Amino acid sequence: MTTCIKSACLYGIDGFIVDVECYSSGSFGKFELVGLGDAAVKESQARIKAAVKSSGIQYPTESITINLAPADRIKQGTAFDIAILLSILKCSVIRDCDTDGKCFVGEVSLTGDLRPVNGVLSMVLSAKENGLKEIYVPFDNAQEAAVVDAIDVYAVKNVSQLVKHLCGIEKIRPTTVDMKTLFEESFNSINDMSEVKGQENAKAALEVAAAGMHNVLLIGPPGTGKSMLAKRLPGILPPMSFEEAIETTRIHSVAGLLAEHKSLVTVRPFRSPHHTMSAISLVGGGRVPAPGEMSLAHNGVLFLDELPEFSKDSTDGLRQPIEDGKVTITRASGRYDFPSKFMLVCAMNPCKCGFYGHPDKKCTCSPIMREKYLSKVSGPMLDRMDVQIEVGSLTFGQLSDNSKSEQSCDIRKRVVAAREMMVKRYAGTGIFANAHLTPGMIREYCILDSDAQLIMKSAFDKLGLSARGYDRILKLSRTIADLDASEIIKKEHVARAVQLRSLDRKYWSN
Repeated sequence: MTTCIKSACLYGIDGFIVDVECYSSGSFGKFELVGLGDAAVKESQARIKAAVKSSGIQYPTESITINLAPADRIKQGTAFDIAILLSILKCSVIRDCDTDGKCFVGEVSLTGDLRPVNGVLSMVLSAKENGLKEIYVPFDNAQEAAVVDAIDVYAVKNVSQLVKHLCGIEKIRPTTVDMKTLFEESFNSINDMSEVKGQENAKAALEVAAAGMHNVLLIGPPGTGKSMLAKRLPGILPPMSFEEAIETTRIHSVAGLLAEHKSLVTVRPFRSPHHTMSAISLVGGGRVPAPGEMSLAHNGVLFLDELPEFSKDSTDGLRQPIEDGKVTITRASGRYDFPSKFMLVCAMNPCKCGFYGHPDKKCTCSPIMREKYLSKVSGPMLDRMDVQIEVGSLTFGQLSDNSKSEQSCDIRKRVVAAREMMVKRYAGTGIFANAHLTPGMIREYCILDSDAQLIMKSAFDKLGLSARGYDRILKLSRTIADLDASEIIKKEHVARAVQLRSLDRKYWSN
């Protein structure tokens, strides 16, 4: 007898449907599994046999052959366990149960309980796209899976419960999620910008960066608040849309970073990797390609503190994903694309000791040492930093001032208003922020008036801008105009953009 049960697997962060076929014959005791399964898949036999017996169900005595189709694609992980188990049982003890239009995902334990697996959201989306009406997942994955509409999600605790449900003995109710409450507390966990003393110029510059999703470079002595400013940046970014939350949750689910019983990632990610991490950890990859820090920061902020201390391989690996908005990794098993649209925020000292240009403390670095330290940040990397901010030391008066500064929620209102202008302007293009404009869109939407043209020409000549630098100043000017609720880019908008872009000439003039 032959049976077929639908299951799902991951390819990068995408799911795809797998047919778990089972053939049973009259000979005794043989078990064979084919279809390019990895070690975890092949070990499923021992788990399944123990789980069936622990659930009080008789394990078949016939020879069994399991095929995972399509047989030419590599299958990884333990998500097939429950589908393999059901395909075996349907050949013998539960032949009459209806499994048409249903998908089954989950790992089984030796006691018959179902354990959660990574990447369930991507699998549910794949099941929906393939026309399946029901999906059965481990109880701990149910909240994550239930955010997808037009498919019924059933939370299963153990094998016995699933068999009773399929046989009509004891039905399981579909899992539902209250979508209205998911985003209510999305900003409660983020520290407020009002906690940062002084640094009003830096806050204003970060507001511009947040509105247009522009990359930021913070330069200043130790202890001036660079890290504090960066960590509060997600609090002034616009709330995540449902589509952004789905994209971000898929990545975190595949990486196994989604909190238990959590439905969606509703807070914009803030990733702050240590400078000793490898290039693969930052970019992504491995034998089985997995998302790196760049992809985990998708729709959020990637913060690189002490930028010159990162390896050259790591910083060079950032350059192409910044332009493309995705990381592409090629292996013998195929090509994997991981989305990586993020705000890159970098912080660094002006020299090795940190006090070059400090009004009170003397720098102990020689000119050669300073040049060597700064040269660790390459020209192409600097060229991709739209907003460059000098974060100066604070005076005693600024630190002791207890007056309340502007809160994140007030800054966020202006950022949201500017972002709404962008979304409306670029409707239907897939672009939602000025930093992501293509060259063709820059020519169409970043039109300067005659006075602004003169300012731009002067800046181009004096600063020796590259073509990329020119385009990035145009995009930054577009954002400043949007914050000013102006469809026309005026000379004051361009002047402000040039000011925010020219700090590298002070430190890297040679």
